[in-house]
Amino acid sequence: MCGIAGIFNLNGEPASPVVLRRMTDAIAHRGPDGEGFYSEGFIALGHRRLAIIDLSPAGHQPMISRDQQVVLSYNGEIFNFQEIRTQLESLGHQFHSKTDSEVVLNAWNQWGADCVNRFNGMYAFAVWDKREQSLFLVRDRYGIKPLYYACWGQTFLFGSEQKAILAHPAAKRELDKRALLEYFTFQNLFTDRTLLEGVKLLSPASIAKIPLGGNGSPQISKYWDYRFREPDHPADSREYREELDRLMRQAVNRQLVTDVEIGAYLSGGMDSGTLTALAAKDLPYIKTFTCGFDMSSASGIELSYDERVKAEAMSALFKTEHYEMVLKAGDMERCMPKLVRHLEEPRVGQSYPNYYAAQLAGKFVKVVLSGAGGDELFGGYPWRYYRATVCNDFEDYIDQYYLYWQRLIDNRHIKTIFAPIWDDVKEVWTRDIFRDVFLTHDNELNRPEDYINHSLYFEAKTFLHGLFIVEDKLSMAHGLEARVPFMDNDLVDFAMQCPVNLKLNNLAEVVRINENESGSKQNKYFQKTKDGKQILRDVMRQYIPDVIANAEKQGFSAPDASWFKGESIEFVKRKLMQNNAGIYNWLDKKSVQSLVNEHLSGDQNRRLLVWSLLSAEEFFAQNLF
Repeated sequence: MCGIAGIFNLNGEPASPVVLRRMTDAIAHRGPDGEGFYSEGFIALGHRRLAIIDLSPAGHQPMISRDQQVVLSYNGEIFNFQEIRTQLESLGHQFHSKTDSEVVLNAWNQWGADCVNRFNGMYAFAVWDKREQSLFLVRDRYGIKPLYYACWGQTFLFGSEQKAILAHPAAKRELDKRALLEYFTFQNLFTDRTLLEGVKLLSPASIAKIPLGGNGSPQISKYWDYRFREPDHPADSREYREELDRLMRQAVNRQLVTDVEIGAYLSGGMDSGTLTALAAKDLPYIKTFTCGFDMSSASGIELSYDERVKAEAMSALFKTEHYEMVLKAGDMERCMPKLVRHLEEPRVGQSYPNYYAAQLAGKFVKVVLSGAGGDELFGGYPWRYYRATVCNDFEDYIDQYYLYWQRLIDNRHIKTIFAPIWDDVKEVWTRDIFRDVFLTHDNELNRPEDYINHSLYFEAKTFLHGLFIVEDKLSMAHGLEARVPFMDNDLVDFAMQCPVNLKLNNLAEVVRINENESGSKQNKYFQKTKDGKQILRDVMRQYIPDVIANAEKQGFSAPDASWFKGESIEFVKRKLMQNNAGIYNWLDKKSVQSLVNEHLSGDQNRRLLVWSLLSAEEFFAQNLF
């Protein structure tokens, strides 16, 4: 796992090696084990290395093909690289390293851009192809590894992180106000925008071609997409369970390939417990890592957020070497500047516990297994999907689900909140942004199962993608590679074709509740929709304790609702209630502070909004807008 960056002067002017080094220095945390540069006239590629496979100098990058026609700067892991290498050797290709990087290089030389259809892994890479006089940028199927690009004038720039691009003197620091509106609607960005005007995030499963002499606007093609569908002829449920068991074991086994020590997050939940259980079969005394929370000032549902007891029990069962960290309210305040600097812009979720978890793991290992993806593939959030299960048609579905996904500021308040910049953003229709997510998911919507699959598609494309960006930035902040076995290609293909009734047991009952028992019976509705990931639970009971397999879904969250109006209240007031806070250059102070006060007084739980405002305030302070 590494960091990449590059300069492509479209007008043929020489690219500065000095500036390129400055760009890679900005992301040195991603690759503490080495650096490399390729410069030839108008093109310059840089690399920072985190050595995982083949630790020798043979893995040095950028890597040049034997015929000198292809140059690669690569970040990622191809978990089936040994199989592809065997194919390439049979076609006459020679290798001087044992890296997957060289496999990617020779695969591109052999098959061109079509090589990505053979890759099973996580990656973002740049290829300078002299034969086509074009730069190519490529991102993995699911968007596990980020890749940003921008073009100012005739200078095209790219990097694993935005800070690499901003290190170039041509870069401009301007706020993308439309992206700000998008973020404060969804607590995420669904488009390719970032909060920096002109800086784009290459979409997952995309290949961007930038030809020499062009205008800097990439020619982008998609090579894959999620396809959640009910099977036309479903197999017996026992066959699905047997196949899931096989694929889970295969996925974990594939991702244990490394030349450095590997560990696993162990949150106390089913997904991380499953990965740890399977990995421990091949790696005795694997190191595991848990972040817990000081619950002395927590209340209500947040009292269940600390899962250390469950994690410790699983550690004892699997005989892992276990490490824990306990977070307190002050830890959130303490890490905010570093957290935002590494995240680069606010994203989905309250992510500072992930920062500390990665920090803990990074002290002991260079690779860690993460359970990300299990919920999105196997229906881990049924109370969300069921909100838009009984619909008249696609537009009705969009209306229902869009209302739910206005996580921070809904349409009723958006004009008031954004009053200072409303003239600049009034043409942004966030419902259209939401709707556009489905442009390529041509699912026929006839049954409740079809609408569930639509929601699974949406959440994999947006929510999960946001989680991957957070996972990447915060793990790489500590020189740590996070692997996600649930996103093995074969396992994902299986999950997309797995019948909904094997993921959600109570579909028929919930449809009835959704029609007839809303309003005051919402709590009953919520309790009856906690039935997700049933097939995964059934299969994993052979590896993890029943108390874990049967447990209700518990997100990795701190008791922030309590802390924001308790131990951290002065911090919140200091950041958000001051008149000169940076956010009030863009958001209406009176309206925002009114919403914050509703949380501080206990009238409303607005923890997501408070967190997002704190993150945005730090973002504005660091970018000096």
